[in-house]
Amino acid sequence: MGGPSDPPEGTPEGAPGGGEDEYRSVVFDESFVRAARLQEYSAEQRITDHAPAVRRRPPRSRVGLPRQALILVLLIAVAFGTAVYMGVRHPYRSPAADKPAEPLRTTVIPLAPRGEVPGTTDVERLYARSPAARFRPGAEGVPLPASRRTAHFSDGQVMAALLTAKDYIVRSALDPGVLTGGETRPVRVLLDPGQLDQFDRSFGRPAADGRHAPTGWLVRFDPARVRLADRGIRVQGTMQAAETDSATLEVTTDHTFVYALRPAGADRDAAASLFTVRRELHFRFDRDDLRLHRTELVVARVQAGPLSCAEDSAVRLRPLLAGRTAKETAPAGTDPYATDGAPALCGSLAPGAQPKL
Repeated sequence: MGGPSDPPEGTPEGAPGGGEDEYRSVVFDESFVRAARLQEYSAEQRITDHAPAVRRRPPRSRVGLPRQALILVLLIAVAFGTAVYMGVRHPYRSPAADKPAEPLRTTVIPLAPRGEVPGTTDVERLYARSPAARFRPGAEGVPLPASRRTAHFSDGQVMAALLTAKDYIVRSALDPGVLTGGETRPVRVLLDPGQLDQFDRSFGRPAADGRHAPTGWLVRFDPARVRLADRGIRVQGTMQAAETDSATLEVTTDHTFVYALRPAGADRDAAASLFTVRRELHFRFDRDDLRLHRTELVVARVQAGPLSCAEDSAVRLRPLLAGRTAKETAPAGTDPYATDGAPALCGSLAPGAQPKL
């Protein structure tokens, strides 16, 4: 009951001395209740579980989050250290991974014609009357052989080597931009990084030293003298892959390319003639090369004609065109279509290698 001076309903709410002010200091918010060390069980819990009226709560951990953060930081550090270690010392690193790339060895043999270079305005007739009559045009003339696994390389790895070698052959001997446009990048991107310095020097400072001849890396005509009369270049040859050791595959190719050429700046009425290039290339691959679609070109043997023996064929090819003759004498005839025999440093183009018009 209220005091003598209080209204029957008690002190009005909000008035001085009211009940709210009296108990304000003992009203607890939710966070205070949850933080209490003692917890009172409900009546139902005391009846069914025979629990005491109250239980003591375990103290709340104040270091949980910092401890989890510390563990996370440690895990990240361990993972990063493991990644660095595996990158430096990879357990599957091939024995040839640290082996330096072998430099390219090049031989370029000009073949001088015996007599006048035959020519006609009919390019198809030129091909039909030459040994290239049954050659296939463009990349069709570079078919892939059947691939067979070796002792240490799978079918897929052997096929990867053959595909890269074919890609190199097509880009270096059939791409018009490379043949007469002076482009080198389509070929350069296929080379192992260890050969790039030699490749760049071959084009920056070419030399007929067997190491820095541009025509060893690719087929390049002098655009000031000739142009392609037909982009359907005729090709025929072979490819084969073999394992040289447990870490190395080697692909050997032997192709003959026949180009129809006209004088630079001449129209379609000018006589065209055929120019033949035989290239024997040896490619080498380690497992990184197979994975990255690149190769080491280690040997290039080139025979090309009709050329003048006096011309420097190491930098670019300057073919003798229709109606021209070679002024120099040359050794006994060398046929680029033949599959045996070693050429001399300057040979003569066998009569059977020219179209019979």
